[in-house]
Amino acid sequence: MAHISRYFDYKLDENGEGYLEVALKGMALLRMNATNKGTAFPLKERRTLGLEGLLPPKVLTLQQQADRVYKSFITKPDDISKYQMLRATQERNEVVFYRVLADHLEEMMPIVYTPTVGKAVQEYSSLYKSARGMTFCPNTIDRADELVSNYPWQDVRMIVATDSSAILGIGDQGHGGLAISIGKLALYTAGAGVSPFHTMPVHLDVGTDRDDLLADPEYLGYPEKRITGDEYMDFVEKFVDSVESRWPKAVIQWEDFAKDIAYKVLDRYKDRIPCFNDDIQGTGATVLAGLLTACKSRNLSIADQKIVVVGAGAGGVGVARAIQAGLVDAGLSVEQARRQMFVMDIDGLVVEGHTDEEYKFQTCQYEDTYADWDIKGERPDLEEVVRFGKPTVLLGLTGCTGLFGEELVRAMAENCEHPMIFPLSNPTTRCEATPDDLYKWTDGRAVVSTGSPFAPVKWEGKEHPIGQGNNAFVFPGIGFATILGKCNRISDAMILESAFALADYTEEYYLKQGLIFPPVSALRDVSLYVTARVLKKALEDGSAERPEFAGMSVDELEAYATSRAWEPKYLRFVPKAE
Repeated sequence: MAHISRYFDYKLDENGEGYLEVALKGMALLRMNATNKGTAFPLKERRTLGLEGLLPPKVLTLQQQADRVYKSFITKPDDISKYQMLRATQERNEVVFYRVLADHLEEMMPIVYTPTVGKAVQEYSSLYKSARGMTFCPNTIDRADELVSNYPWQDVRMIVATDSSAILGIGDQGHGGLAISIGKLALYTAGAGVSPFHTMPVHLDVGTDRDDLLADPEYLGYPEKRITGDEYMDFVEKFVDSVESRWPKAVIQWEDFAKDIAYKVLDRYKDRIPCFNDDIQGTGATVLAGLLTACKSRNLSIADQKIVVVGAGAGGVGVARAIQAGLVDAGLSVEQARRQMFVMDIDGLVVEGHTDEEYKFQTCQYEDTYADWDIKGERPDLEEVVRFGKPTVLLGLTGCTGLFGEELVRAMAENCEHPMIFPLSNPTTRCEATPDDLYKWTDGRAVVSTGSPFAPVKWEGKEHPIGQGNNAFVFPGIGFATILGKCNRISDAMILESAFALADYTEEYYLKQGLIFPPVSALRDVSLYVTARVLKKALEDGSAERPEFAGMSVDELEAYATSRAWEPKYLRFVPKAE
């Protein structure tokens, strides 16, 4: 038996078949997205649950309902209209939403997540229709325990929490960041099969520094400047305490925090509760996986690559750290791995002794690495790093549109036969270069991946698919493994294993097709494989608290994860005894 909410419980009958015991009847049952089957309520349930006369006479199947939703979806004139239509479906009928999303994942993922979710974030207040998730504000945080008691799901296992300070590549978005948390959790369900009735999107609304939002009469967020310093950290502490108190098994994914906060929050809680930061660790694991696969596609070793990471925010340094770990795993010393990594911020190369930002220290370059370079300033700029450092890999995490121009890319192409160039910034409008231009400027020799979806490039009569380095290939598996393993932490080894798992999966199934990341349509299979690999690592390093899993193979763990994955289907309803 699983006590899911105050409105319904999941139970098993004498044959081991699951059903829902519901406390609601009549119109109340139709108004709750978790219990609304709409026209799919069978005649018997209509009678026993007080629904007769409230629905059209014809009984439809779930698939018929999903097909009706899709027919409406394709008539919408633009992406934001499609987003709104899917969100409305989610708020009306959770099961139908996930059925249609599963049926058309490749088409709909860019709508429910990047790049369309970026626009939805920006327009959140004007688009707002119905409540979802939880919001904590400075004027309510002292009553956080009371707030969490209002949430309808009794057994929350997965939380995505943002303070909306650094959304994608578009910065401070105030209360609109809640849309990111909602979108991420949709992918936990569509990917790994985390039940939506065990999830909670959260906005830590600590205010906004955007004067235009504060002056906007339609803005729905906390109408003050952002709190900072000790007051901010005390705010987060009260949130974590309330979660630990009500849902001690919950996993927290920190999402889209500004670089000066992201590492502080992660470092403070990573050994206290099972949590991770997707922008730091998920992005790092995903990019490392893509780089490993790109190297395999050209029979190269990652240990021989010289890598430039442009952008030293939370994501950029997270990527640099992950690749450094990958280089060490490939046999390099930590010092050599650092010497082959060039991290760039707005002022140039990040160099040891020239930054006071502690989170950058691990990936700083040594001064003597460029001692014989003929540079103009105190530190090398991007053009000088490319010219003198002769990198083979160029990664963009800046949000700066068109930063990788023709001259820079052609200089990269002079260094090596197959430059690996990944303009990874989201949304699409913030991408450092387009795949078409990268193919043109390298005469088709570049290995290209992007952060947002792009159409295949046509080059010399052939279509070349563009791999999307989407964090959704790793974070659902990391989260689901942590839930299944009852993990007390999410270790660095678990994160690194997610990268190796994604690279191995891509190599086995898609590398021969010219892909360095799987297609989005494979998200469920990828996620469950990553789940199994990460769970295996958690068992090995002591992060998991499931001794009954000891000795199980990856195949056995994957089969277990598959058996526990939530599927969008209707269960039989019976009225709760009064």
